[in-house]
Amino acid sequence: MSFSGAGESVWAGPALSTECFRRDVLAGLSKRKKTLPCKYLYDESGARLFEEICELEEYYLTRTELGVLERNIAQIAGLLGPRANLVELGSGNCLKTCLLLDHLDQPASYSPVDVAHPQLLDCSDRLSRAYPGLAVEPVCADYTHSFSIPAPPAGSGRTTFFFPGSTLGNFEPEDAVSFLRRIARLCSPAGGLLVGIDLKKSPQILNAAYNDAQNVTAQFNLNLLARINRELQGGFDLEQFQHRAIYNASAGRIEMHLISCRKQTVAVDGHRFAFTKGESTVTEHSYKYTMNEFRRLAARGGLEVANCWTDERSWFSVQYLVPRKDRT
Repeated sequence: MSFSGAGESVWAGPALSTECFRRDVLAGLSKRKKTLPCKYLYDESGARLFEEICELEEYYLTRTELGVLERNIAQIAGLLGPRANLVELGSGNCLKTCLLLDHLDQPASYSPVDVAHPQLLDCSDRLSRAYPGLAVEPVCADYTHSFSIPAPPAGSGRTTFFFPGSTLGNFEPEDAVSFLRRIARLCSPAGGLLVGIDLKKSPQILNAAYNDAQNVTAQFNLNLLARINRELQGGFDLEQFQHRAIYNASAGRIEMHLISCRKQTVAVDGHRFAFTKGESTVTEHSYKYTMNEFRRLAARGGLEVANCWTDERSWFSVQYLVPRKDRT
């Protein structure tokens, strides 16, 4: 498979096929407490809606993280070193990526890893044209499972994984530990992980961020049901489900739900699922951490915090993790 306009190969990986989508949706809806994996929120429509969310007044995460990166970019770029290889988990809108690339000392390669093939190629194409001397090698894979990355170019420097946006918070803690262990193994001894982590704060601020006044987050959440209708012959009536997001303080996480407005039965790919009035289907958890909580989580994943930067209110952190010397 070749990447548009430049001829670089898109590395084969465990991308999300329609069959994977079908299997995960049917399994999630068959549970006593129904769930749908949050990774399926990001089809083309979902990705576009999420970009709108990032611009909302209530959604502090994106602008706060960007501000932290901008204020500390010289130090961050220095840590990544000359001729760096940057591997981004999730291709995103490239804004934070370009900030990094603009300040790195002659970066050698950039590899976005994403399951969304159209967005992956669009990101790769834009960056290949913006940075003509940069080796752009996209990887179409589900980074929540094992995946491979291209070999670094000859003479290049250290490899750093870039995971912005507090996406690690969408992992259940034990899954986050397993994920960090995989990254620790992929890091060379001199490599690292640059990750955005949302911090615990007022429940009012958190609840507002996921229940915006313009209902864009509601559209984003409901789009998952629309995607099931489009791709899996689903029969969801979107007007009979409502978005709800709440902060569960005891678990330290935002919980995003789709609530059935009435008793109903919905068919998906020939299977029928009963919903009671008020029944919840969980579509996302977003964990928030204190600094010490995340440090302990990283340690369990074989990584240690080498540097950490926050905004003036300590709402969000960008952390640089390196493999622990004592990891086995």
